[in-house]
Amino acid sequence: MENEFAAPAAKLASARQDSAPSPERLIRALRTLSAVNHALLQASSEAALLAEICRVLVEESRYRMAWISQAEHDAEKSIRPLAHAGIEEGWLATLPNTWADTERGRGPTGTAIRAGEPQVVREVLGDPRYALWRDEALRRGYASVISLPVRVDGTVTGALTIYAAEPDAFDDEERRLLVETAASLGFGISTLRARQKAGEADATIRHIANYDALTDLPNRMRLLELLAEMIVNCSRENRPFALLILSIGRFHDINEVFGYREGDKLVQEVARRVTGALLPADVAARVDENKFAVLLPKASANRATAIAKVLVGALTAPIELSGSLLEPQIGVGIALFPGHGTDPDTLIRHGNMALFQVRRGNMALFQTEQSGEDFALYSGQFDKDIAHRVSLIGGLRRAIENDELLLYCQPKVHIRSAKVCGAEALMRWRHPREGLIGPGEFVKLAERTGMISPLTHWMLDAAFRQTYAWHQAGTSNPLAVNLSAADLRDPKLLDHIRNGFATWGSEPDDMQFELTESALMEDPAGAFETLSKLKSLGVRLLIDDFGTGYSSLSYLQKLPVDTIKIDQSFISRVTANEQSAAIVRFIIELAHTLKLEVVAEGVEDQATWERIAELGCDVVQGYWVSKPMPVGEFSDWQTQSRWHA
Repeated sequence: MENEFAAPAAKLASARQDSAPSPERLIRALRTLSAVNHALLQASSEAALLAEICRVLVEESRYRMAWISQAEHDAEKSIRPLAHAGIEEGWLATLPNTWADTERGRGPTGTAIRAGEPQVVREVLGDPRYALWRDEALRRGYASVISLPVRVDGTVTGALTIYAAEPDAFDDEERRLLVETAASLGFGISTLRARQKAGEADATIRHIANYDALTDLPNRMRLLELLAEMIVNCSRENRPFALLILSIGRFHDINEVFGYREGDKLVQEVARRVTGALLPADVAARVDENKFAVLLPKASANRATAIAKVLVGALTAPIELSGSLLEPQIGVGIALFPGHGTDPDTLIRHGNMALFQVRRGNMALFQTEQSGEDFALYSGQFDKDIAHRVSLIGGLRRAIENDELLLYCQPKVHIRSAKVCGAEALMRWRHPREGLIGPGEFVKLAERTGMISPLTHWMLDAAFRQTYAWHQAGTSNPLAVNLSAADLRDPKLLDHIRNGFATWGSEPDDMQFELTESALMEDPAGAFETLSKLKSLGVRLLIDDFGTGYSSLSYLQKLPVDTIKIDQSFISRVTANEQSAAIVRFIIELAHTLKLEVVAEGVEDQATWERIAELGCDVVQGYWVSKPMPVGEFSDWQTQSRWHA
């Protein structure tokens, strides 16, 4: 049954073996093979190849009609036409369109697909096996038919079916060449599919290399390419554009508090809001863990700042993470082409410098009130600031080695006795060119550049030496040394402090240690361990800048601390702002409940002193008591001041 068309064709060919093959048909088949091979070389897609093969068979080889089909592996084993050319006139709609072994599936095309062998009908008019389709075939001028299975990578995927206007077409030689044509077609399809898969793989690799996996936005590498392209275009057309760098504040803390899955959710929501706030021509990219970039074509400073405001408004709306509403803290730095740079690296660097100016004042995890603007336009002054900071970084180690650092202190007074009860150790840098530099200019810089440990070690050595000198002079004043978050992670810190006690024969009451609330909260478990070890030395421990961090009451209860220092941002407003006074009163009452001493920082005048005293504070520090002074002047000041013991 499978070869019902092939066998009669072979018998007919045998009966006519004494007759020479038709030269015209042989030439036609050769022309077909040649044209098909040429089409294979030129084809850009599978659909284009199939259409071209059918066109060649009809227009160049003069067959009546040709069509290419695909065998579907559905329940009906249907046959789907992919391309055709010639006089079709609805012919394909009349066919059974199945390759199942049924009456309507036993035509040349269905049988060729099912059997995997060529099927030939050389006499449509007289062949009884073609009776089911004869009338429709003859009406369209089909006198003979050949259907050739098309194999792709060894599997029959469909058929190439050709109709000739003359009977007795498709003799052995013509058939052999057409079989080669079908084989070439299968090879061509296989090649195109392999090329398409390779192209898709290349596209996938390019996408992975150029786009962020979490947000599907362009990544830093792609941003550099887009910047370079935009610079070329805008230079040619003398047009400006803007680069905005956005960052999510305290992103590391958000990951630690809510978990990385919620952190990813935050990033995706920020990406969605950024793209939603932009025009189609604008480009958003994710360039770092917590950073995004936006390219604004044809944007002046006015449009850039306007878009920055829109973005800040869109991005600071609350986002739900783990059932809590978080108001993201967003900063935006703006750099403009060509005014702020004419190459990608410079524009990105200047955008980041502008962003840094914003971030300096906004470091809280949960945003309640922004200090200053949420965006900044790059200024040439930023470069000068960077150069100055780089110069300071380079000089810090030299300052320690060349004895350029000076130990200062600021006295503290007990409110009830109005007597000096100690001092906070401070630092100044006697710079050879810039003169006396305050700690605000270089201590934070040292923390960010890994230089804080050498400075802390110098401070500890100087403080131990000074308390020894005071003892030798017959006085005793405890000095409180500040420790940073980086200091708490310093494995040499405790040994350095122990060595100081041993070297100078100091008593635990001679030294105190202050740690900011925010430093404690960077690594609560690690901070607790270090504080416990410090406390085992018998020293007093103070929490500095209390009220500005996020320590919980339960955490505060566990800490082995003796004193809290209320941040001066609250103290400075107690006489004019009842809300600030209420906060200070609450902190004092809380501390006293926990049996902690309370120090008020930043007391500038008598009215503040009196109000703080009314609220129950224990100790005062600030300009009302004294400005910071070199430690060498402390004893004389103490003897002559109103706070003389």
